[in-house]
Amino acid sequence: MLVAVARWLADRPVVIAVLLAAAVVAGVVWVRRRRENERWERVRQLGLRYALPQIDALHHSQFEDAVRDLMRRDGCADAIRVGGAGDNGADVKATDPFGRLWVLQCKHRRAGLKGSAVGTPDLHVLNGTGRPVHQGDVVVMVTNGRITAKAVEFARSQRLHLVDRHLLGEWAAGSTPLWELLRSLPPPRRPTPLS
Repeated sequence: MLVAVARWLADRPVVIAVLLAAAVVAGVVWVRRRRENERWERVRQLGLRYALPQIDALHHSQFEDAVRDLMRRDGCADAIRVGGAGDNGADVKATDPFGRLWVLQCKHRRAGLKGSAVGTPDLHVLNGTGRPVHQGDVVVMVTNGRITAKAVEFARSQRLHLVDRHLLGEWAAGSTPLWELLRSLPPPRRPTPLS
């Protein structure tokens, strides 16, 4: 059957030319649609905003996705969600435009500020894996709730960064990248336009 089709096509070079032209047109259309979809995804990411009530209503895995998406919005094209069993204290990992690797642990509280506070045990896990296991330059705890005073002291002593409900609200509802909202970040790994 294949031989018969090949002979039939060989006798009709116009059909071969039409089929090749159709394949080229289909390829061009596919590439254009893909580029257009990628462009709209970038526009969507740049306009991504969350209000705190939206964040509170999320499931904990959706909260991790939201943090990943906010990092992507801010320019971390490689941001991934790695949370789940065996995540070794990292729910989201991302590289910022300055070459720094971010390791983020997410603690979602359905009751927001009324939920249980993030304490030093949560930070012990993050501190024990953020740099040694994940090689993070910037290690961050993100919660839609509150953080205990002892945890704040511990984080400061260990160079861990904290994003509590108030800072999360500012970050998620605005367009300022997280690295502009946090203090005492390590220097960029890549040269910047200002360096």
